[in-house]
Amino acid sequence: MKKILYVATITEHFYYFHLPYLKMFHDLGWQVDVASHGDVELPYCDNRYEIPIKRSPADKDNLQAYKMLKKIIKDNRYDLVHCHTPMGGILARLAAASQRKHGTKVLYTAHGFHFYEGAPKLNWMVYFPIEYTMSFLTDCLITINEEDYNCAKKHLKVKAIKKVNGVGYNSDKYFPVSSEEKLRLREKLGYSNDEKLLIYVAEMNANKNQAMLIKALKLVNEKRDDVRLLIAGADNYNGEYIRLAKELGVDKKVDFLGHREDVDDLLHISDIAVASSYREGLPVNVMEALACGLPVVLSDNRGHRVLGINGENGYVVKVNDCETMAEKIIMILDDEALYGRLSRNAVELVKPFSKESVLAELTQVYNQYID
Repeated sequence: MKKILYVATITEHFYYFHLPYLKMFHDLGWQVDVASHGDVELPYCDNRYEIPIKRSPADKDNLQAYKMLKKIIKDNRYDLVHCHTPMGGILARLAAASQRKHGTKVLYTAHGFHFYEGAPKLNWMVYFPIEYTMSFLTDCLITINEEDYNCAKKHLKVKAIKKVNGVGYNSDKYFPVSSEEKLRLREKLGYSNDEKLLIYVAEMNANKNQAMLIKALKLVNEKRDDVRLLIAGADNYNGEYIRLAKELGVDKKVDFLGHREDVDDLLHISDIAVASSYREGLPVNVMEALACGLPVVLSDNRGHRVLGINGENGYVVKVNDCETMAEKIIMILDDEALYGRLSRNAVELVKPFSKESVLAELTQVYNQYID
C-alpha cells in the first residue's frame, strides 16, 4: 500500500484547507496519515499523530516534535511527505532527510514566504537562509502566488517548483444568494436590512492590521452613518483593536464576533469585504468573499494583488491609507451600477481559485510523484 504523511503545525490547518486532498489519496487506496498539534478529528485519515510542534522556532517542544516525526517517517517509510506551515515545513523536511535516500519524496507548500519584495531586511536575514537551506531537502516546492514562484526560481535550490492557485475555496458553501435569502439571514442574525455591512474574516493580530479598518470606518461614518463593520476572528492581540474602536468612538458600529463557524452566512449578509493585512500569501477569506459576490477593498500586498483587480472586482489601496479605503467603500455603496458590475465580476474572476480548480492543479503535481 502506498503511503502519504501530511505535516503542519496545527491540525486545524488540514481541517479547513486540505480535506479534499486527504480524500483524494484515501479514495486512491493510499494510507493517509497526519502529524500535527491539536485534537480536531479528521476524516479520510488512517493515523493521526499528535506531536508537540509549536509556531515559535525557539520553543524547546519542537525538538521533541522533530524526534517523533523522524521516528514516524522512518517506521512507516512513506512514499510522499507533504508539509505545510513554516515550522511544519522545517521539521518535516529535516526529519525526512535520511528517508529521501530510500525513495521518500518531500513536498512543501509555502503559503507565503516571510521574505518578499518590500519585506523588512530582518525578514530576509532570518527567514531566507532557513528556506534556502531547506530547499536542498525538498523534492518539490509548491508556491501559491507568482511573486513567491519567481523568487523561488531565482534564489532557491529546490529540484522542482510549481505554482497552484492557493488551497481553493469551498464552492459548495460560498456562492451568491438572492436578496430574499440575504434578508432572511439578516433577520436570523439580528441585522437590519437598512444597514450596509463591511466584513473582515481573520484573527486579530498585528499582521492582519484591523486598526486600518476601524480608522477607515470612522471616516466612512462621517459621510454615511448606515455602515457597520463586522470583524470575525479570534482576538490574538490582547484587546488592542477593541480598545481602539472605543477610543475612536466607533465601538457601537463595530461588531467583534470572535471565531465563527457560520462564516458563509456572515458573508451572505454582507455588502463589501475589506482586508487590511500587511502580508498575505493567497488569502482564502478574500476568495470566499468574492465567490459570494462581494466587491472588495483590500490593502496592497502580494496575495491581495492576485485576487483584487482595481476597477474590476474592487480596489486595492496602500496599507494604512485609511482615507482612500474609506473613499472606495463610499464610492461602491453610492453607485448601484458600479456595485452590480463589481459583484458580477467578483464571482467570475475567482472561479480559477475554487477547490475543484486547485484540486486539478495539485493532482497534476502529485501525479509526478505517485508512480
